[in-house]
Amino acid sequence: MTDVINGASKDERIKPVSPLRRALIRPELGGICGTILVFLLFAIVAGDSGMFAAEGVMNWTVVSAQFMVIAVGACLLMIAGEFDLSTGSMIGFSGLMMAILSVHLGVPLWLAIIVTFVFCVFIGAVNGWLVIRTGLPSFIVTLAFLYILRGLTIWGSVYFTRQTIIGGVGEKAAGDWLAPLFGGKILTGFFSWLGEMGWIATFTRGNRAGQPVVDGVPMLIVWAIVLVVFGHWLLTRTKFGNWIFASGGDPLAARYVGVPVNRVKILMFMFSAFCACVFATCQVMEFGSAAADRGLLKEFEAIICVVIGGALLTGGYGSVIGAALGAIIFGVVQQGLFFANAESSLFRVFLGVILLTAVIMNTYIRRIITGER
Repeated sequence: MTDVINGASKDERIKPVSPLRRALIRPELGGICGTILVFLLFAIVAGDSGMFAAEGVMNWTVVSAQFMVIAVGACLLMIAGEFDLSTGSMIGFSGLMMAILSVHLGVPLWLAIIVTFVFCVFIGAVNGWLVIRTGLPSFIVTLAFLYILRGLTIWGSVYFTRQTIIGGVGEKAAGDWLAPLFGGKILTGFFSWLGEMGWIATFTRGNRAGQPVVDGVPMLIVWAIVLVVFGHWLLTRTKFGNWIFASGGDPLAARYVGVPVNRVKILMFMFSAFCACVFATCQVMEFGSAAADRGLLKEFEAIICVVIGGALLTGGYGSVIGAALGAIIFGVVQQGLFFANAESSLFRVFLGVILLTAVIMNTYIRRIITGER
């Protein structure tokens, strides 16, 4: 039975939920609280170290953007109920493939980038297909690819160069039409104007005298923002986003109502590989080289970002915004310890504490609100 109250229809069978209750069960809660606490902490211990000056902000923003790029892919895949432990190896493999194609095989850099993206996304599809066809946990399948890709990366670098680092990509990037999309900067004129107005610091000596210490926004940050916006829109504003939640929450029930669970999972594996390739390409463009050891432990860091952001390891629950906040926590803590002159090894300790605190808080509050035991 429904009653009409103030012109609105109210269903007596639906229990009203207060705004506070809705806020507390949001997956981003842990990430929001963690971000606030981290900023407050480093404002106290490193506030006068330059961490929050223009150059300092750019430092930890770039680091946060690195984590953010791979966290978006990991987030959507985890919400779909799967893991990708090959992300770090994919970063090293794709960077090396790009360098070998362009530097040692003479392929134009723009074509090397496109070929690398296509091949890596194909590997992501293979990961997803194997998980679906074999019924094996994605943890096992992608763990196997972690070793396969890392082994191929090391073998390829040694076979072509007898070294684990391949340089010369920077020279190939000069004049290439696609390279600036991953290694360039935007808003350079705006930052020059800020320097002229005295709103950000400028160099006082050397060839760069008078130029701003921050001369633009790296494309890595642009990619991070674009991927977060796209991921959030896909997850919260599209039918496919509902399919992602359903595939991770209850795959069997989702299939009964017509959700193409297999296709959703495979596409999410492909998207995770795409994000790893974006990370690798930006890194190669920044350093002008590729190294076989790049990407180590990035798969775990991406997963931690997602968990800090409120996602469940069991799937069906999470938020891209929360994952982005987890990435910001990563970047601020890593660079904040440097600005605070603390031992760098404490980064992992600090991160573990933040992770444990966020997970416990999310779990505890969700149990209180939902009545779980």
